[in-house]
Amino acid sequence: MAAVRATPADPTPGLLEGAGTGDQRAIPPELGPDSLAVLSGPTFMYSNPSGDVPPGSIGGLVHLDTRLVSGWTLTINGGELLVLRAATIDHYSAQYVLTNSELPGLPPNSLGVRRLRYVGDGFHERLELVSFRPEPVRVELRLAVDVDFADLFEVKSVVRDRSAEITRNHAADGSELCFSYQHGDFSAQTRVCCSIPADRVEGDELVWELDLSRGEGWKVDLHVPLPYGMGVVEPVRGDIGDVVHRRANDPLRRWTEDRAVLRSDNQALERTVRQSRDDLSALRLDLEVKGQRIMLPGAGLPWFLTVFGRDTLISAYQTLVAGPALAKGTLLALARLQGDTCDDFTDEEPGKILHEVRSGELTRTGAKPYGPYYGTADATQLWLILLSEYWRWTGDDETVQRLRDNALAALGWIDEYGDRDGDGYVEYATRSPEGLGNQCWRDSPDGVCFADGRIPVLPLATCDLQGYTYDSKLRMAELFDGPLDNPALAQRLRDEAGTLYERFNRDFWIEERGGYYAVALDGDKNQVDSKTSNMGHLLWSGIVPPERADAVVRQLMSPDMFSGWGIRTLSREENLYNALGYHLGTVWPHDNSIAVLGLARYGYRAEANRISLAMFDAAEQFGHRLPEALSGYERDRLLFAVPYPTACSPQAWAAGAPLALVRAMLGVNPQQGRLLLDPDIPAELGRVTADRVRAFGREWGVEAVGTSGHVWLQPS
Repeated sequence: MAAVRATPADPTPGLLEGAGTGDQRAIPPELGPDSLAVLSGPTFMYSNPSGDVPPGSIGGLVHLDTRLVSGWTLTINGGELLVLRAATIDHYSAQYVLTNSELPGLPPNSLGVRRLRYVGDGFHERLELVSFRPEPVRVELRLAVDVDFADLFEVKSVVRDRSAEITRNHAADGSELCFSYQHGDFSAQTRVCCSIPADRVEGDELVWELDLSRGEGWKVDLHVPLPYGMGVVEPVRGDIGDVVHRRANDPLRRWTEDRAVLRSDNQALERTVRQSRDDLSALRLDLEVKGQRIMLPGAGLPWFLTVFGRDTLISAYQTLVAGPALAKGTLLALARLQGDTCDDFTDEEPGKILHEVRSGELTRTGAKPYGPYYGTADATQLWLILLSEYWRWTGDDETVQRLRDNALAALGWIDEYGDRDGDGYVEYATRSPEGLGNQCWRDSPDGVCFADGRIPVLPLATCDLQGYTYDSKLRMAELFDGPLDNPALAQRLRDEAGTLYERFNRDFWIEERGGYYAVALDGDKNQVDSKTSNMGHLLWSGIVPPERADAVVRQLMSPDMFSGWGIRTLSREENLYNALGYHLGTVWPHDNSIAVLGLARYGYRAEANRISLAMFDAAEQFGHRLPEALSGYERDRLLFAVPYPTACSPQAWAAGAPLALVRAMLGVNPQQGRLLLDPDIPAELGRVTADRVRAFGREWGVEAVGTSGHVWLQPS
């Protein structure tokens, strides 16, 4: 195949333009830094601190990749409300406490206003008013609703005007607003139902005229029903007040009862791990696979509440230490959607694990290839790695045997389609005009670059892909020697992994600048010579010879790569380094958690702990929640951590990172029906204990301090 160059200035096939996780476009956070979201499965309501969604902003009610509400603005006597305090209660519920500004005939702070909302079996909001004036007051309460039915991809860029195609059928008695839209086979509807009919409807606005005496309260409940679809989680249901005050039956609490619980002398660590658990719960998607209900993590809020390949697989791997449910769900769901044909538009190939699934209008009508899209070169290997790790933790032969054909198809993809030119390396180049140019985790247009800033020609064989391939073949050899019972294939896979190990360490190693691994080989087989965090992935996969590990670790922990908060995606030495560049110098928690697991694998526990402590310090600055990415600014210079401008939060593999870091510190690994412990707990964290660690169908307790620890079986 002729090599092509995918540059930001040259929209050749392979360049991402506003799609998928590779979108590094600076999306203005028009709702402000204190915006709030409530979410459940593939549904979220994103608003400013008063609970409003100003028309034209990126906020709104989004369900299954379609924005059902694009404007939701509450006024009293024509004036906006003042925020006293607003906060989420649970991931699906929030409370906004407001009052009025100074208005004609109504002094400031005359009214107490409260908005309660949650996402469950629909979007629910309660508006409550109470008057503090000594005399009766008359107020006009107005809710203005806008609906654009935008595809989520459009919300991130430019929204097509559908106003001429949106029909309205509002109830004459003020009890309901109804908006409908249809384009080909795609249709959507938004209904706003009121428990107390409005006194009048003006356009798309509900208006109540209220006469309030001192201390008199008034309330109305609003409900936007949501259609069922892929990924919708069993919702919380009930009266809004009961939900917000946690008196309603909550499926989340039932789900978290089986999760492992961590305790530590260090409260910041304990709170960070608890926040990770809650965020992963919030990002769960609910699917039915062959009659079986399964859970798996969606990628992140607000742009990626859907099934992904790479993101979901890594999140599931990180969280195995807390329980196997998400890993099993991920394996089954992605196996169900595994590629079985060649399709240029979607980059599908037989045996390939998908990149991303969408269900909005642009996908449903064929304008975008996301139903599903397969443009990733690493998800297939990561699926095999997760299958192996799931088996190591559970001994679940039955599930592994059930997925035998999927595993064989994935191995077939690696050798037949992944290795595009037969040179022994997995490489990528999109065939789709809407496809991703970079199909590794560094999937922005300039995510893979030379040290001098040039963008390499496609196809690219990045180093992380080769590490994953090496690891996946060794792991699958273990499974074919075990529950899959094919020793001949197991030996062949070990031989292939050994050959890849030798060739990789010959072709990717660069002796200059202290010795390091090239980030890729380009379409002309040139070494792409920038220093990147991908070297941490190589340690995780085990493809680095022990005699080279020192050099790799020195590179990762050098001041040019380690910011003080974590390892940068790109060294400061390189020409395109940018502390705010998506993959050009930012610090990604998931990327660092993989490096920490790799460092621990090679015995570099002090370096692993240094990164882990930095990550926990960063989490403490963001309410114990790690964002998708941090800016690469030097810690000693700025003193506090700075998030990447449009980072997702919560985001699944960032939420999973603390669990992987704890696993590395504990040195906990399953082996032949037992849990083994090799702790190296930093003094700053004191004693660490964990209960309900699930392995081999049993529950275990773990306790460690320093380099001492023990494991015990807990009663069923």
